[in-house]
Amino acid sequence: MAAKQKKKDGVIVETIKTVVYALLIAGAIRTILFQPFWIPSGSMKSTLLIGDFLFVNKFAYGYSYASCPSMFGVDFCGFAKGSDERLFGSDPERGDVVVFKHPVHGADYIKRLVGLPGDRIQMIDSLLHINGEPVIVTPDGVFTEAMERQGPEGSLPRCSTGRVPFGEDCDKQRYTEVLPNGVSHSILDIGNASVDNTEEFLVPDGKFFFMGDNRDNSVDSRFSPTGPNTGVGFVPRENIIGRADRIVFSSAGTSMFYFWTWRSDRFFKAVD
Repeated sequence: MAAKQKKKDGVIVETIKTVVYALLIAGAIRTILFQPFWIPSGSMKSTLLIGDFLFVNKFAYGYSYASCPSMFGVDFCGFAKGSDERLFGSDPERGDVVVFKHPVHGADYIKRLVGLPGDRIQMIDSLLHINGEPVIVTPDGVFTEAMERQGPEGSLPRCSTGRVPFGEDCDKQRYTEVLPNGVSHSILDIGNASVDNTEEFLVPDGKFFFMGDNRDNSVDSRFSPTGPNTGVGFVPRENIIGRADRIVFSSAGTSMFYFWTWRSDRFFKAVD
């Protein structure tokens, strides 16, 4: 009887050890290599849709305090905050889709990098200008989605034609934008917006300028991080978490666990 109890206790101990080891391995992978990210808003349409689930490649740019996840309300790498140095570090390239921590409140954001340190960035008549030169933009048809609530927040899409009835098509003009280094990607234009014309921004040393691909529906570096729109402003190098390379799957429902709402055309789709 004692031997049977001892064997049972041994099984329990081994099970606990297995669970602990699994949690440690998962934590190490999340800390060192990849971080899961679920797209909550439409600011990166049509490149990224609400409900896209992807893993962020942390190794791409090296490591800073932002690379270390906070768990149970504890910021384990907070001691490194304020340092511009990155372990195994390299700067992101113009055109990369990057996840970073907001400079003020620390929430994770995902946007496209358009401005490097020393660049002059300005929007003139909806056209991005970098160092005084307009980028190349060509029409690429229409991006169409249904007028319906999207994601767990239940947000509604914005359309070029204004509000349309529920269930009807919501259209936006789509263009292909080519950045100075040759990176091309899709952008959307809804219509006249306050951010179609901006001041010229001079990107400081050690900081970057980000914009959403859904240009008229993105709160990004064009807005001050302390202003009424709670923008992003310039993002310090140390706040960069990693690069978005590939979508794993995508849910059109209110939860990523509703597998029957997964979009069949977005499994392992590359992020361009």
